[in-house]
Amino acid sequence: MKRRILLSTIAVVVVVVLMLGLPLLLASWRLVEDFTRADLKLRLDQMAAEVRNQQGQEGLVPGRLNTEPLRLVVPPGGRLEVIYPSPLDSASRASVGAPYVENAIIESLSLGVSGSLRLEVPPGEMRASQWRSAAIVTALVLASVFAGTVVAIVTARRLSDPLRDVAARAARLGAGDFRPDPRRYGIAELDRVSDVLDAASVEISERLQRERSLVGDVSHQLRSRLTAVRLRLDELSVHSDPDVVEESTAALSQVDRLTQAVNDLVRASRDQNRSDVSAIEVMHELRLAIKDWEKQFAEAGRHIKLYGHEGTLAHATATRLREAVAVLVDNALAHGDGTCTLSVRHVSSGERRPMVCVEVSDEGSGVPDDIASRIFERGFSGRGSSGVGLALARALVEADGGRMELQDRSPARFAIFVPARDPHLPLGAGGASILPVMPPEPR
Repeated sequence: MKRRILLSTIAVVVVVVLMLGLPLLLASWRLVEDFTRADLKLRLDQMAAEVRNQQGQEGLVPGRLNTEPLRLVVPPGGRLEVIYPSPLDSASRASVGAPYVENAIIESLSLGVSGSLRLEVPPGEMRASQWRSAAIVTALVLASVFAGTVVAIVTARRLSDPLRDVAARAARLGAGDFRPDPRRYGIAELDRVSDVLDAASVEISERLQRERSLVGDVSHQLRSRLTAVRLRLDELSVHSDPDVVEESTAALSQVDRLTQAVNDLVRASRDQNRSDVSAIEVMHELRLAIKDWEKQFAEAGRHIKLYGHEGTLAHATATRLREAVAVLVDNALAHGDGTCTLSVRHVSSGERRPMVCVEVSDEGSGVPDDIASRIFERGFSGRGSSGVGLALARALVEADGGRMELQDRSPARFAIFVPARDPHLPLGAGGASILPVMPPEPR
């Protein structure tokens, strides 16, 4: 920005100086010539007065013209030619000064019907004066450009440095550094921005503290309740009825996973540096995610299938990916129809870095056009739900540097993109294993 301000200011200064300097240069050049010609005309007037003084009553110069007084008025190196009437010739001639002047500046004056004066002077002195005036004007132009450049540098530094500081403060604010900055710059608008950033820093810091306290309280209550549930399920796991033991064991697994999800979400809310992100095997994580839904799909007379490449690695958090996929599968079960399909593939074309794409689709009517643009807004729901699920799923994916999109509206097809771990993994060629996961037969 500093460079742009500097260059634009200098460009304006140069244009203005040229628009004023060129006409001034031309005017000074012409002015010197006008002064020179005015001096020649003044000399001719003096010579004409001398010639008239030598004329008699009849307007004739008796004998030869006395040129000595005229010689005093002729400039050095100049030549004067006089035509005057005399008793012997009505157009007698007399010359004073140099015999010939090269590239002469010429001025003439009429003395009546039969007389005239012609004065020729060399252009050297006038050209020297013109070049001196041009040099003075050029020096003024360069001085103006230099002064404008200095002003531009000072102005650019005065504007760009505070803006850079404000941008750095905004970046620190986004990174979680909420310390106020007492620096002010003497520019009302930038000082106002600094005041707003300080106020926002305090407000955001206090709000985050309140939210973290609330998250801590909620997580503590959840862990307490989950611990109580787990204790009851532990008692049921030693029951004499095998069916009760099987169900309690499955419920214990769900409680453990829910506890882990709560811990991960609390840790994510307190630590945004993504230090827990590592390479995960996507197919394995998706099997864990859809395992909980197989029975529910079977009870609804529907199927859930998983397709993809074994060994597909992504740079993401396992629990976040599973929870995001679980939201999409839950929506497919609640609002979709037919088979719910999960597919995993690599995406590299048009991406800044290779990505792993997880697509979740079903065979239902899809997402209505009037709500498609708002389905990821927190609190918005077109089906009477809380409106939190999709917003939370997108937030979990974005926390790992990925994104979630609605690819098709009818039938609905959602896509989750997370950074790929190995960008050289072959795309859809040899060795790919297609693994359908079918629901168990109902008992």
